[in-house]
Amino acid sequence: MNAAAAISRPKQVPLAAVSESPAVRRTLIGLALAAVAAVLILPVSAILIEAFSQGISAYFSALAHPHTWSAIRATLLVCSIAVPLNCVFGVLAAWCIAKFDFPGKSVLVACIDLPLSVSPVIAGLLFVLLFGARGVFGPFLTEHHIRIIFAIPGMVIATVFVTLPFVARELAPLMEAQGSDDELAGLSLGASGWQTFWRVTLPNVKWGLLYGIVLCTARALGEFGAVSVVSGLIRGETNTIPLHVQSLYDDSHFAAAFAVASLLTVFAVITLVVKTIVEHKTAAALDGALAGRGRPWGGRA
Repeated sequence: MNAAAAISRPKQVPLAAVSESPAVRRTLIGLALAAVAAVLILPVSAILIEAFSQGISAYFSALAHPHTWSAIRATLLVCSIAVPLNCVFGVLAAWCIAKFDFPGKSVLVACIDLPLSVSPVIAGLLFVLLFGARGVFGPFLTEHHIRIIFAIPGMVIATVFVTLPFVARELAPLMEAQGSDDELAGLSLGASGWQTFWRVTLPNVKWGLLYGIVLCTARALGEFGAVSVVSGLIRGETNTIPLHVQSLYDDSHFAAAFAVASLLTVFAVITLVVKTIVEHKTAAALDGALAGRGRPWGGRA
């Protein structure tokens, strides 16, 4: 081995020199397990216990109630509209941020991050001030018989707002780290811009896109604050599953409230399983690409 190779090779540090003692490891593991039990296992267990507190028949009776089915339909309808809209926006926004330099790029990045720093309740109130009967656009909407607030359109708008960052924030660092070499190769071979986008860009980020969709869907299913403000809490019409749980609890129907809440628990478990699978698929691409660049997701200023 020559001197240059010896100098360039990093010094191997024995594992025992950097590892903690067994007592410290056991303490840290115990604290982590206690935290998980306190914030996850105990609440989920309490939900299931209370849901079946009056028997299996009462549980399924609460789930079969027309208002529960209406809440399920409203939740799925809002998610089926909001998630595809955010998917399209997230892909296009991430593409612009990662692949191009343009005036106002930093503003676009800040706008995408805005829903993460604004309270959902405040966001819902802003939509009421814009689209409510006495809002900025209220007279125009009333004149043309367009109903947004206290209806599904307002719930969709509120859900789109609170879930706006998830797809874009997942795709932008991945697209930026991958660079533009593959797209330039496609263009040099005669592909059009759309052909390059559909056949090169999207396949390269498919797992990151699916991961963002999973996070967006999970957030949309559980949204309460913004939707509660714009929905009007009309049972059988504008109640989503979280709002229906709150209504049942306020009316002292505790077992029914926890029974419906168990549906959200099932959705959360399914989302967690899908998230784990997709995270495993995309981990190598994200880690390898971002390690090579080491830049923040917003990219160049």
